[in-house]
Amino acid sequence: MSEELLINTTAYENRVAVLSRGVLQDIYIERVKQKSLVGNIYIGKVVRILPGMQAAFVDIGLEKAAFLHVSDTGAAELNQPIRDILNDGQSVLVQVIKERAGNKGARLSLKVSLPSRYLIFMPGSHLFIGVSQRIEDEAERARLKALLQDSASTLPQGGYIIRTAAEGVESLEEDKAYLDKLWRLIQTGVSTVTNGTMLHGDLRLPLRALRD
Repeated sequence: MSEELLINTTAYENRVAVLSRGVLQDIYIERVKQKSLVGNIYIGKVVRILPGMQAAFVDIGLEKAAFLHVSDTGAAELNQPIRDILNDGQSVLVQVIKERAGNKGARLSLKVSLPSRYLIFMPGSHLFIGVSQRIEDEAERARLKALLQDSASTLPQGGYIIRTAAEGVESLEEDKAYLDKLWRLIQTGVSTVTNGTMLHGDLRLPLRALRD
C-alpha cells in the first residue's frame, strides 16, 4: 500500500497522519472543543463592505465577523466593484474556506462545494463534468464521465468533479443522489432559518480524512 492514514482519537483531540510509502506527508489535528469550520455552510448577513479592499465582512454567528473577498464571490470579472455584488444587510449563503486565526475571522466563499466519497458538486456553476487529474488513463476518464452523463437529465444545476477514489467503481448513483438530497435540504433551510445559522457542518476530522 503506497498511502496510509494513521488516526488517533481521544476525548479531547483527533489526529490524522498521512503517509506515502512510509514517509510522513501531512498531519492534521482537531481539538474537540475547537472543531474545524472549513466546509461548513451558513446563512450570513453582510455587516460591512470595504470597497478599497474589494471585500466584505459577514456575520455568520461567530464572535468575529468572517471575511469575504471579491475573488471568492464567483464574479465573472475580478475588477467588478464589490458594491455591485453585495449590499449592506444582505443575507448570503456562504461556505467557510479558511479557518479563523488570531484576530482574523474565518474566510468565506459564495461558491459552495459539496464533497462525497466519489464526487464534488458545485451548485450554481454551469453544468460540467470534470475528472481528477490523478486518474490518468483516458479510457477510464471517459468511462467515469459517461457514468455521470447517463443521469445528466436528473442532475441538479451545477458542476461535478469525479474524485480520484472513483477510479474503477461501477456506479456513481448513490453519491449523486446523496449530494442532490443534501443540496435540496440546504436550499430548504435558506428560506426557513435566520442569519447566523449553520445549515451544514462538515464531518469530524477522522471521517473527513477517510472520505477525502
